[in-house]
Amino acid sequence: MSFRLADAIFWIAVACCTVAQVAIIRSVVISPTRPSDSAIEPSATRRMLEIAWAVLPGVALAVVLLFTWRAMHAPVTTLALAGSVVR
Repeated sequence: MSFRLADAIFWIAVACCTVAQVAIIRSVVISPTRPSDSAIEPSATRRMLEIAWAVLPGVALAVVLLFTWRAMHAPVTTLALAGSVVR
């Protein structure tokens, strides 16, 4: 796979993940509390925990994308034994 194609696929994946994560966070922040659950009172702590659980996968995904980018653009190392190029 050429580097341009790999870069294009990477950036398309980044864009899709960003749109999905923004939609998840938006739905958590904007969503109203459920009035049918009268036994459970909404609290600020519970709300912040819910937001944290929505943000945490996005942070993990950003770390994975960072390491993927570094692996894609790592310097080329040549193997002396086999004479092949390894990335």
